[in-house]
Amino acid sequence: MRAFAALLLPLALAGCAWFSDKPPENDYASTSQNQFVGANYRAADALLSQLNGRLAGDKPLIMATVVNIDALDQSSTLGRLVSEQVSTRLAQGGLRMLEMKLRTSVYMKRQQGEMMLTREVGEVAHNHNAQAVVVGSYGETNDAVFVNIKVVQPQTNQVMAATDYVLAKDSVVRSMLQGR
Repeated sequence: MRAFAALLLPLALAGCAWFSDKPPENDYASTSQNQFVGANYRAADALLSQLNGRLAGDKPLIMATVVNIDALDQSSTLGRLVSEQVSTRLAQGGLRMLEMKLRTSVYMKRQQGEMMLTREVGEVAHNHNAQAVVVGSYGETNDAVFVNIKVVQPQTNQVMAATDYVLAKDSVVRSMLQGR
C-alpha cells in the first residue's frame, strides 16, 4: 500500500503544480496585449496621415460616438471606447479635440455617449467653432467587428479622411458588445 501511495504522490503534486501555474483567464499581461488599443491607435494614425496639412491649427475637432451601423442611434462600450481612444490618439498627434462630455449644451443620451446624428452635426460644430467632426460606425459578424472612422467637414459633409479596420471578436471585444 505504501508503494502505491509513493507512486500516486508525485502524480498528485504534478497535477497541483499544473493548476497553480495556470494564469487567470483575464490577467493583466494578456489583457494589456489585446488588439483593441493598438488597432484604434493605428486607425487614428491613418487619419492623422491623411489630414496632414489639411486642417487649421486653431480650430478644434469634435469626436462623435462610434455607433452600431444597424442602429445608428445606438452604441455600446465598444463604440464609446473606440471613440475615446481615437480621440486620445488624435490629440496626441497634435489636433485640438473638444471633450464633449464636459459640454452641457450637447444632447447626451444615457448609456450612449455623444450621439451625432446628421441633422445635429452642423449645428454642434458651428456652436463650438469646430472645423471637423470625427464620426464612425461598426458592424458585427460572428467572428469580427468591422469599424469605419471618418473625419467630415460639417458645412459641406465632405469626407476629409477615412479608415476601416477589423477587430477579431475575442473575449474582450465580445464583453464590450454585450453591455448594450
